[in-house]
Amino acid sequence: MNLLRKLLLSLIGVFLVVPAHAQFTEYPLPSENPAPLCVTLGPDGAVWFVEIVGNRIGRITVSGEITEFPLPTPNSYPRGITSGPDGAVWFDEMYNNKVGRITTRGIISEFSIPTPNSNPRSIVAGPDGAMWFTENVGNKIGRMTLSGAFKEKKLPHPLSGPEHIVLGPDGNLWFTEEDGGRIGRLTPNGVLTEFPLPDPESHPDVMTSGPDGALWFTENISDKIGRITTAGVIAEYSVPTAGSDPAGITSGPDGALWFTEMLGNKLARITTEGTITEWPVPTTRAHPANITLGSDGALWFSERLANSIARFHP
Repeated sequence: MNLLRKLLLSLIGVFLVVPAHAQFTEYPLPSENPAPLCVTLGPDGAVWFVEIVGNRIGRITVSGEITEFPLPTPNSYPRGITSGPDGAVWFDEMYNNKVGRITTRGIISEFSIPTPNSNPRSIVAGPDGAMWFTENVGNKIGRMTLSGAFKEKKLPHPLSGPEHIVLGPDGNLWFTEEDGGRIGRLTPNGVLTEFPLPDPESHPDVMTSGPDGALWFTENISDKIGRITTAGVIAEYSVPTAGSDPAGITSGPDGALWFTEMLGNKLARITTEGTITEWPVPTTRAHPANITLGSDGALWFSERLANSIARFHP
């Protein structure tokens, strides 16, 4: 029976749906209407997150202890967040047009981006010790040293909408172009290459480095998970739930990729061969958004409408 099942999976791509609510833990945030979005593993072993409506940076320990830090400027709309090479946490302020830095003790610094109204969305530490970020409306990739010196790289196609940026296994910066339907690769020296997706309207969103040496990303509108090798070869895998709006994605502790389905209200797993398994999130219409691997080996993700941070232990 096991051999027959494996054969069927390989031939027809069966998708498994496993309701396993007992493996979820949800931690409601104490503040009113915080709308948590992006999450990251911090340098202190805690999970750090942005509250886009609450205008705060949050921190949750693996035991569930929550601390919130208000931003200095009202309505900053913090978006992307990541650990920096300096032992601090770095983030974007989308409406305030700044890059922010917060120490693990909660001390905040802000740096203004040269291009006005650039709409920064995502940020990552580069191989050169600098911070790299996307400028969604500015149509640029930005670079900032830890002391606040900026450089910007304009993308060749107008209205590309660079969204999410990660450091690839090849030492280059990889990013999604949500409005251009492309994946971009930028070397630390500024050499840009773009790879068009099969469907230009697929709306690529969040990207992560996979355990197989490739880059994996979500496609919001086409309901697919994409994979691109460092040489630019693209593969796509359809999510079984129609209209699921796959959002965040991260490498898991088990050699697979894990992603959230914002409208499908599910947490899902995809193997490097493309087999997808889904788990419904316990809270109805929680809108699971971004996801990261925690220091405890569990998956941590934000529930934007439930105003909670959730933990799932595979």
